[in-house]
Amino acid sequence: MKSELSRNSSGVTEFILLGFRTAPDIQILLFLFFLLVYVVIVVGNSSMIIVIRMDSRLHRPMYFFLRNLSYLDLCYSTVIAPKALATFLSKDKKISYNGCAAQFFFFALCVGTEGFLLAVMAYDRFSAICSPFLYPIRMSQQVCVHLVIGSYICGGLNSMVQTGFTFSLHFCGENRLDHFFCDVPALIKISCVDTSVNEMVLFILSSLIIVTTTTVILVSYAYILSTVLKIPSTHGRGKTFSTCSSHITVVSLFYGTVFFMYAQPGAISSPEKSKIVAVFYTLIIPMLNPLIYSLRNKEVKNAVKRVLLRRVSFH
Repeated sequence: MKSELSRNSSGVTEFILLGFRTAPDIQILLFLFFLLVYVVIVVGNSSMIIVIRMDSRLHRPMYFFLRNLSYLDLCYSTVIAPKALATFLSKDKKISYNGCAAQFFFFALCVGTEGFLLAVMAYDRFSAICSPFLYPIRMSQQVCVHLVIGSYICGGLNSMVQTGFTFSLHFCGENRLDHFFCDVPALIKISCVDTSVNEMVLFILSSLIIVTTTTVILVSYAYILSTVLKIPSTHGRGKTFSTCSSHITVVSLFYGTVFFMYAQPGAISSPEKSKIVAVFYTLIIPMLNPLIYSLRNKEVKNAVKRVLLRRVSFH
């Protein structure tokens, strides 16, 4: 495989991640910022996974999907952050060609899967609120597992196509990536061949994923809103819709940044802007997701308290 990849890249066997081209003092500050955010990501998402697993009251479809969301956030930030941290303080900013391909593949897999999983979570809320009597049948354990597996399959197909197209490009000896990780826009920019097909594939795939998943989300919430407005009491409406508020916040953050980065034909024209947006969706969103779900969800907050009290009483 290595010889094949090297042949496709016209002799390029490694890339140099230029990252953020700033003064050494700023590099140290960026290192500390990335490290702090990554620690919060690991602690926050790991805690969410443990709490949902340990508390039997959270063994429901909504939290099964939330646990998988935490897995994905933990995985794709881990694909990016350690290498980025290493390049901040090291003069050796190289990443092998195969390492670059692997990093992009797993990153695209996790991000694509997360998009489909957020749509699944919207459908779950629609089923729970609009068809409560059919909910146990519609969202049985088997159905939930199949929906998660389907999300991974769709994310995997997207990742394979994007990786295949991107790493079939020729680079003619140019190997300096103006980014802190291996991403399509940066790789397309240094290619020495016509990249219009690659840009079109990126645009079509990103748009297809965004359109299909957001359609599911918007239709689900249109029905949810219609159902909630029929509830006579204000308290009842607020309580019902509060179960969706965290998901709406996460969806807005995720799709806003992904659309800005990938689903516009001219999205790859500004490297510095791309890096700032990339920091947001590779680190900030995975950090915020467990905080949003824990701070805005009473069941999760109560579960955290029960788990902590159990540990204290055990000791």
